[in-house]
Amino acid sequence: MSQARSLWKIAPAVYLPALLYGIGQGAIAPVVALSATQRGASVAVAGLVVAAAGLGQVIGDIPAGALTNRIGERSAMLYATVFVSLALAACLVVPNVWGLAIAIGCTGLAGAVWGLARQAYLSEAVPIELRARALSTLGGVQRIGSFIGPFLGAGAMKFLGTDGAYWVHLVAAVLACGVLVSLPNVTHARGRGPVAAQSTWGVIRDHLPVLRTLGVGALLVGAVRASRQVVIPLWALHIGLDAQTTSIIFGLSGAVDMLLFYPAGSVMDRLGRKWVAVPSMFVLGLAHLLLPLTHTTATLTAVVLLMGIGNGLGAGVIMTLGADASPAVGRAQFLGAFRLFADTGNGAGPLLLAGATALLGLGPAIVIMAGTGWAAATAMHRWIPPHPRSTAV
Repeated sequence: MSQARSLWKIAPAVYLPALLYGIGQGAIAPVVALSATQRGASVAVAGLVVAAAGLGQVIGDIPAGALTNRIGERSAMLYATVFVSLALAACLVVPNVWGLAIAIGCTGLAGAVWGLARQAYLSEAVPIELRARALSTLGGVQRIGSFIGPFLGAGAMKFLGTDGAYWVHLVAAVLACGVLVSLPNVTHARGRGPVAAQSTWGVIRDHLPVLRTLGVGALLVGAVRASRQVVIPLWALHIGLDAQTTSIIFGLSGAVDMLLFYPAGSVMDRLGRKWVAVPSMFVLGLAHLLLPLTHTTATLTAVVLLMGIGNGLGAGVIMTLGADASPAVGRAQFLGAFRLFADTGNGAGPLLLAGATALLGLGPAIVIMAGTGWAAATAMHRWIPPHPRSTAV
């Protein structure tokens, strides 16, 4: 009971900033491409500007681990919040496309530091018996914020134009910064003794067996999750649905997704990580396999809801697996490397889908992503240890 109380004691200071940050990210997500075209970008270049955020996150993962290890989780989150505020201010004033791309890339860098620091903080602050619930809730809060953000951004844009979405993110970041000041300190293993001076590359080298197995599994999970966000609108367009109907279907899937994060964490804590990771990837793979068989609004909606169930089941699973595998000393550095695999998968999934579509067509490409989902399920079953440890060796 005391452990549960300790979780609830830090919950407002952890999850409220995460919600605010997620709202901001959700607010700008739909308008980055539009902002690029307003500055004269073609559709292809606008796509590159959107991709800059993901690229920034991948580039930032390893440095984020080193920074967090050096200055601590709370300080890293504060610096990231200040940095993203400056990047958002740049988004409001830069006159050209490439300036916007650099600013959006910087929001990705800040997101890498923010995300890793939150994960490292909870990995140490929460007892292992509650770890999956804590991290799944973190993932769920992020989803809720991303769901709310576009609506707040739309309201702001009614008065401020496209800039309104960036102002929503900027205000949310400032509010998150204020809440972060109330975060309690955590006792860290990294500061004990000379071993704490181990380099980031030393930590990565010592844990290569985990990174080349479970890390590869995280990469596959990231790829199939990211492809879900692409295949739904593409297939809806393929069968002739309009944008409004597609948005409603996508929103329903997101609603189902948001409902499952805490049950998923509870199952992971009580039964083990495999009981969530494997079914999540199996269901996502099955939904991808069924998607090319849909030809009506009703059948597409049913399959998209199944995708939402599969994705929701996996809320927080990659963060939890990374926390389980991380060492007590050099935890943040390890998590940076582990997150690099998942974030690389997030970027590679749409690229794999695009390449397969160009060569084989959209239907076969979606089937390939179904196979990727089942490969992820197989990897999770093979490499997730049966019992998590509070301190990885």
